[in-house]
Amino acid sequence: MLHYGHANSTQADPTAVAPYLFWMMFRNVASDGLIFDDPVNAGITSRPGCVLASPSWENSGAPVAQDYVYHWTRDAAIVATELGRAYSSGLLPDAGPLTDYVTFSQACQQSPGDFDRASFFIDGTQRPWTNQSDGPALQTIALLDLYPHLDAPAQAIARQLIGANLSFLQGACQGQTYNLWEEEYGASFFARSVQVRCFETVAANPFGIGVPDWLPGAVSWLTNALDGHWNGQYYTSVLPVPAGDRSPYDPNIDVIMAAVYGAESPSDPRLLATAARLRDQWASPDSKYCYPVNTADAGRGIGPLLGRYPGDRYDGDNGTQAGDHPWALATANFAELYYRLAAELQASGTRRPDPLSDPFYAQVGVTESTSVPDAVTALRSAGDAMLRAVLYHSDHFELSEQFDAVTGFEKSVSNLSWSYAAYLSAVRARPAA
Repeated sequence: MLHYGHANSTQADPTAVAPYLFWMMFRNVASDGLIFDDPVNAGITSRPGCVLASPSWENSGAPVAQDYVYHWTRDAAIVATELGRAYSSGLLPDAGPLTDYVTFSQACQQSPGDFDRASFFIDGTQRPWTNQSDGPALQTIALLDLYPHLDAPAQAIARQLIGANLSFLQGACQGQTYNLWEEEYGASFFARSVQVRCFETVAANPFGIGVPDWLPGAVSWLTNALDGHWNGQYYTSVLPVPAGDRSPYDPNIDVIMAAVYGAESPSDPRLLATAARLRDQWASPDSKYCYPVNTADAGRGIGPLLGRYPGDRYDGDNGTQAGDHPWALATANFAELYYRLAAELQASGTRRPDPLSDPFYAQVGVTESTSVPDAVTALRSAGDAMLRAVLYHSDHFELSEQFDAVTGFEKSVSNLSWSYAAYLSAVRARPAA
């Protein structure tokens, strides 16, 4: 039996609550028996397989000034991956939600408009929004993950979707896009990295899905392009580097997210150098961006909570643009970086010190003299501390988009699907003690 008072404590086992969080996320997945109404656009109802980003919408009864009752291609693909893992583990009793996701994705892809539209109404029609080329890549990765669990008709649809996504990405992968946060237009580190992972996953697929002959060249081009984001100190998230009122835009958490959803290696010294700066940015008392809640949480032995980028102004509540605040999904993704790196060290049995990555390891007490088993334990404990902070500040396990940077209370849109999916992904990556 799960007791909230224990799981919400600073000593909670971050893995124990994962099945419960899955069902919290699952409430946002439409089906024949769970139908949503669009609260803003009258007459629009959900089709099975639609994934609500969140059930929050702007109304007089809540302080939230955002409408999230829509289906984002990226968010839905990340959730679909967790649906597939839950089905393969036996937590999800049947594959119906997987098939629903595939058929809804087909409806979205066939909806008239731009191929890479990032967001859709809950009936599968396009809504006015930005275009983002990370979506088709992440959707392809999710479809390949679900593929062995689908019946023959759903597999046929999945192959069609994958083929169309690849045809689009062939021409789009060397171009520009709106970035992960839907704010800046340019060459996105995150989008490029998930495209590399998409192409590599397609090339390695065991299902007989055809591999285009242009794929190796695209991977090579993107890999070289990703190197161009290194500025000598950290990876920049968008090129050209954003200027003006959003500067500085880096270090940006979407670079770390590229190691979770994209092709970046968790042991890349340049990635770890970026990660070290990100953690210091919001956890070091000497940083002007330090979250007060992290100072308090350090005394509790949990955290830190992480945000998106320095000086982020998106608040999510009343439109005052009074950020910046930590995000549940950003914190969970950073915890997953710790777990993935720990698992890699555990498997290899060796660690090569590097001037670029040494500050990252030093943050969790790992030095050149630390043994590999002790380094694995330290990294795993660091990830646990972050997930415990997410649980500690949750509202009875419900995960919103953000936490208040001062009080730690949840804010912005409630029950964000991606927050749950990020937590679940991190737990799956956690190496055994």
